[in-house]
Amino acid sequence: MRLPVAACGLAAAFAAGLLAARLAPPAGAQTAAPPALTPHIVNLAALSEEEIGPLINNTDLRSRGLVVTEHGTVAVQSGNVMKHFHADANEIQYVIAGTGSFWLGDRQVEVKPGDLVVIPKGTVHAGSKATSGRFRVLAIKLPPQRPDDVHPVP
Repeated sequence: MRLPVAACGLAAAFAAGLLAARLAPPAGAQTAAPPALTPHIVNLAALSEEEIGPLINNTDLRSRGLVVTEHGTVAVQSGNVMKHFHADANEIQYVIAGTGSFWLGDRQVEVKPGDLVVIPKGTVHAGSKATSGRFRVLAIKLPPQRPDDVHPVP
């Protein structure tokens, strides 16, 4: 008699667990999920400096996130940033405006609008010096860069 009662109780508990899993909202992770992608167009050339955003941490860099997914991010950046590297994120930059020198690995290279700069994780980059205009790039990070994954280099 105890075995059938225990089996029925176990089956009822299992069914209740399945029902609760379907009705209860899922538990959130510690970081918020990225917002859903929506179809839209952003005219990067027309964005004002203020629309890109305020200067970041007393530097000459402004940044505005455009796309966030669990696989990567896309942002428009304006200005200059110190030499640094990312240990865990690859970066691809498309130069929209500005010409000048750009640190890439162990050398300075000249960049201009239309250049695509591929920066594998661990590669020192930036520390750029504009010779005309203000640098503006489209920056793609794969996977998304963690906030603590900016490692300054002298």
